[in-house]
Amino acid sequence: MNSIGEKSKWMGKKLYHYELIDSTNSEAKHLARQGAPHGTLVLADNQSAGRGRRGRSWESKAGDSLLMSVILRPELEPAKASMVTLVQALAVRQAIWKETGLEAAIKWPNDLLLKEKKVCGILTEMEMKEGKTDFIIVGTGVNLKQKEFSSQLRIQATSLSLELGKEGIKADSLAEKIALEFEAYYERFLETQDLSLLREEYNHFLINNNRQVRILDPGGEYEGKALGINEKGELIVETATGKLCYVYAGEVSVRGIEGYI
Repeated sequence: MNSIGEKSKWMGKKLYHYELIDSTNSEAKHLARQGAPHGTLVLADNQSAGRGRRGRSWESKAGDSLLMSVILRPELEPAKASMVTLVQALAVRQAIWKETGLEAAIKWPNDLLLKEKKVCGILTEMEMKEGKTDFIIVGTGVNLKQKEFSSQLRIQATSLSLELGKEGIKADSLAEKIALEFEAYYERFLETQDLSLLREEYNHFLINNNRQVRILDPGGEYEGKALGINEKGELIVETATGKLCYVYAGEVSVRGIEGYI
């Protein structure tokens, strides 16, 4: 995987690769607090305490998943950090297509799906210093080689191997493609520090678009029709009364009316 730094502008110039780690995000945060530079990449063959959004666990066995986290040090307002999740979703979707020919869809804000089953999750975390963004960690887990899942995940998870019907998915090759795609999308994001240049493409691949959804908000659940994202990365939802709600990722989740999608 050292080839990432050879081909990139800044992504993975500093790279740490572990056989087993608690989580790549936790290690990336530790390194960032110690001064690791922008673009530092952490990869692992396996995690003992992988995490998703809202405290969920991430199941993986050695070699089954691509597990990676990158340290970013942008001059970016803290309120804009969550948009980086959507930037990475585009990058991973494009990388999967280039690596396998599979067309993944995006489930707002942080999942990628194949045939309406989850193949990738993204977890973005941020730390501030003196009210400003100190660093952002973008963690990504892609199901590569799993042939089966626990009973809890079976109906909503899949892997690249399962969808391709073959083995031999190369983690290093996909990691390299994700890194290079993220560099390109991230630089476009920084041009405006919002998603105005990426919004159209994101909405094109958004599986929630024009579907009835249920918003699971700590302040209360509600339903409506998803109308894509705005330039801030918020999901626009039209309720039955015609009211437009702008859903900020944060601690909110989106579900279909009858299930995961």
